[in-house]
Amino acid sequence: MKEISEIKIPVDLFYTEDHEWVSRQEDNLRIGISDYAQDQLGEIVYVELPQPGDSFEKGAVFGTVESVKAVSEVYMPVTGEICKINETLEDNPEFVNQDPYGKGWMVSIRPSDASDLDTLMNAEVYLKKLRGTE
Repeated sequence: MKEISEIKIPVDLFYTEDHEWVSRQEDNLRIGISDYAQDQLGEIVYVELPQPGDSFEKGAVFGTVESVKAVSEVYMPVTGEICKINETLEDNPEFVNQDPYGKGWMVSIRPSDASDLDTLMNAEVYLKKLRGTE
């Protein structure tokens, strides 16, 4: 496992307590799990995602990530409707390990309330949380 100083935490993203990340993509939001989360899970072998058109409340489980160590639920950081999923993860779940903020993104959603972003952590606060200094 990586040391906290080795974990990638892009400054232009938002983060949740459960280690999901959110990026703005014009009118939509893209969501995945953080470098810290994928590192803790280990080798990811399967990703289960919802279907476009599905709607989720903030905090609801929208998918699962299965690694050689465990199965972990993935939680919706904001309320919204799935407009796109990363279908390449079906055949290439390892992208979550290799590039969690790029090729390893999971879903794109149309948020119901953009102010939900205000409840998420920025990179600085997320890093403090990981270090236990928040």
